Amino acid sequence: MHVKVRGINYYCELSGRASAPVVALSHSLGSSMLMWEPQRAELERRYQVLRIDTVGHGRSAAPPGPYDLDSMAADVVMLLDALAIERVHWVGLSMGGMIGQGLALDHADRLHSLVLSDTMAVVGEEAQPVWRERIELAQHAGMTALAQSTMERWFTDRFRDQHPERVLLIKSQFINTPVAGYTGCCAAIRRLEYLSRLDQVRLPTLVLVGADDPATPVAAAEAIQAQIAESELTVIGDAAHLSNMEQPRRFNAAVLAFLEHMS
Repeated sequence: MHVKVRGINYYCELSGRASAPVVALSHSLGSSMLMWEPQRAELERRYQVLRIDTVGHGRSAAPPGPYDLDSMAADVVMLLDALAIERVHWVGLSMGGMIGQGLALDHADRLHSLVLSDTMAVVGEEAQPVWRERIELAQHAGMTALAQSTMERWFTDRFRDQHPERVLLIKSQFINTPVAGYTGCCAAIRRLEYLSRLDQVRLPTLVLVGADDPATPVAAAEAIQAQIAESELTVIGDAAHLSNMEQPRRFNAAVLAFLEHMS
């Protein structure tokens, strides 16, 4: 369904067990709710599942950027209001984890708990040229120019060799992401600085990270976990950035165990 928030058409899907607690799934930069297929069916057996296409991605609108993470988190609150959902368990990967941090800091009353997967809490000055280069390359050469290097960060060599069809599915999604949406969200991410505030978070939090994630490495996950008092860290072996796709059984087991403990 489409829900209009601040004049922006957001696309979302709500499925699973009616009247059960809601688990909201928020995807990475350059992807869409499609990346949550390895989790959807298993979560639907126990929960309502809300999947959201972030602004500029999937079937949501892609207005001209730049965007900012605080506004993206505020949009989630308005979306929940429109759907008459009071609180959710938030599961965010990469950019979705950044939005989750914004929610936990400024809208904690809308969350039961927080899962932050393969994400980071700060983008320092040393990383600014990387994000500037990605924005410029997308604007001048399109998403295809970034696709191969992105897949190499998102999946281990072994996974790309053994499951080329799954990688192609995500690569196609990446290439079809609107340039305005990608660059708008890149502009938001490059201004990320939640780390110094994360000690304010009082929500039960699970931090997940692929052991071989080069984009948001284990050190970034450890930095988040160290700041949030009620948090635990799980490192998923043999996985890079999209750990939910590369190791779905381990990812699902960790998330479900955490959520069931919240019940």
